Amino acid sequence: MTRLAYDTDLSADQWALIAPSLPAAKAGGRPRTLDLREVLNAIFYLLSNGIKWRAMPHDRPQWQSVYTYLRAWERDGTWHQLNAVLRTHLRLQAGCNAQPSAGSVDSQSVKTASGGEDVSFDEGKKVKGRKRTILVDTMGLLLAACVRGAGRSDQRGMTLLATFPAQFWTCLQRIWVDSTFAGKAFIAHIQQQFGWTLEHLKRTDEAPGFTVMPKRWVVERTYAWFGHYRRLSKDYEFLATTSEVMLYAAMVQLMVRRLKPKTHAG
Repeated sequence: MTRLAYDTDLSADQWALIAPSLPAAKAGGRPRTLDLREVLNAIFYLLSNGIKWRAMPHDRPQWQSVYTYLRAWERDGTWHQLNAVLRTHLRLQAGCNAQPSAGSVDSQSVKTASGGEDVSFDEGKKVKGRKRTILVDTMGLLLAACVRGAGRSDQRGMTLLATFPAQFWTCLQRIWVDSTFAGKAFIAHIQQQFGWTLEHLKRTDEAPGFTVMPKRWVVERTYAWFGHYRRLSKDYEFLATTSEVMLYAAMVQLMVRRLKPKTHAG
C-alpha cells in the first residue's frame, strides 16, 4: 500500500526532538513491530481532523494499536515527559528561563458528544459535558490540565488540577486568575495547601465591550489554539483522563512545530 503524506505528519527534525523521550521497547517480550513515529502521526491526524478511532486511514497503523499506545503513555507519564522536554526547549529558544515563575489558569466547559464518565451540567454556561481547567506559563504553554464534569465549580477544578502537579511547579511565584477563582478564602487555601500565590485580575468597568486582560490573555489564546483541533471541538472521549491526554498530545504537536531544528543540533 502506498504511504500517503499528511500535513499533520512529523518531519524528520520534529521526530528527532520527540524520539528520545519515548519509552524503549520492553525487554524479554516480542520485538516491537510498530513504528512509533507512525503511531504519533496517527494520533495527530485524529486530533486535527476529528475522526472516529475506527475511521483511521488504512495507511496508518490499526486504530486499536494507536489507542493502546495513547493510553499506555498516559499511564507511564510519557505525555507529561514530552510536554516537559519540548516546553523547556521552546522557552529557552524564546530567551526565557527553563522553568516558569508565573502562569495563568482558566476553565472551559465543552459539550460531550455521547455518554461517558464524569459528565454533568454547567448551570452558568448551560452546557452538559465536561470542564477543562488548564494551567499555562506566560507563553501559553501547557503546564497542567484537569478535565472533570462541567458541573464542578472552577475553584474545585483548580483544586483538582493542583493536587498532583503542584509539587512540580514550586517554581511558580504567581498565578493570574479571573473572578471565578477569586475569593479570599480560596486564595488563602491554595497558598497554604499548594504554595501558589493567586492574583485576581479584575476587568475595569470603564472598558467598553470585550477587553483583552493583560497577563491572562495567554491562557485564552491557548484555548484558541486547541480550537483548531476538531477532535477538541467537543469532548468525544469516554474517559475524562483520555480527554486530558488529548490536550497534552495537541500541545506536543503545537510545540514541536515551533521549535527550530537547530535546537537539538549537536
